Amino acid sequence: MTAVDLKMTANVRAAFNGRGHEAAIPGVKHVIAVGSGKGGVGKSTIAVNLAASLQLSGAHVGLLDADIYGPSVPGMLGVYDTPKVQDEKLVPLEAYGLKVISIGLLAGADKAMVWRGPMVSRAIEQMLTDVRWGDLDYMIVDLPPGTGDASLTLAQAIPLTGVAVVCTPQDAALKIAVKALQMFRGLNVTPLGLIENMSWFVCDDCGKEHFIFDHGRAERAAQRLGVPYLGAIPLENAIREEADAGAPVVVSRPEGPGAQALRKVASAVAARVSVQSFRQLPVINVR
Repeated sequence: MTAVDLKMTANVRAAFNGRGHEAAIPGVKHVIAVGSGKGGVGKSTIAVNLAASLQLSGAHVGLLDADIYGPSVPGMLGVYDTPKVQDEKLVPLEAYGLKVISIGLLAGADKAMVWRGPMVSRAIEQMLTDVRWGDLDYMIVDLPPGTGDASLTLAQAIPLTGVAVVCTPQDAALKIAVKALQMFRGLNVTPLGLIENMSWFVCDDCGKEHFIFDHGRAERAAQRLGVPYLGAIPLENAIREEADAGAPVVVSRPEGPGAQALRKVASAVAARVSVQSFRQLPVINVR
């Protein structure tokens, strides 16, 4: 065999974590973190559309907004109700076929989280384990930007399938994204790859693509680090407009270039997860 054709489907194999069981969260096959080295790179927008794209493929998907200090997932999905409690566990809200939990739903949209590290860690642990997630093929976790307590807690609390790191083409943003990747490697979390956001925009007048923040740096950085380059997302009004309206652009405007690029990135993530799952399977020697 010289090549294999991988594509995104709803048939998802659970990850083996080497600890004698398949999943730390009952019923959840894969936990995929979406992180970034710094804020303002569109990480949450990509996390929401990644989750929605996987759901559109037929998978069962949950979305955990672990961005404690700046939860934006509820607004991007148009959900604002407080989750109910059933048998001492939270019941996730549902939007666009996704099961959703966010600190923004629990504490109120306008309340600032003035919490120290231990409180952040405890909140994330509770949102992981004290919620009725049910059977999920994927749980997407929108991490806070940077390399702080939330990322450390998540990496230590459960066996992550991997992390996708979002960056923009600017040199400063890319350098910090590389540091984030290296941190996750140090925590034994598999880097699923780099995603370049705001990569280009299409001029309304001339129809040409313009790479205003440079071009190709994220792909070259991925090659240098030995991690996959998962794809690029354009700077597009439709993505921002739909997020502000409370809808994933891959659902509400699926034919646009931004939505198509996001679906391609989701396919690349799903393919990478499939490869990672097979690599983690135990080897049985037969004599």
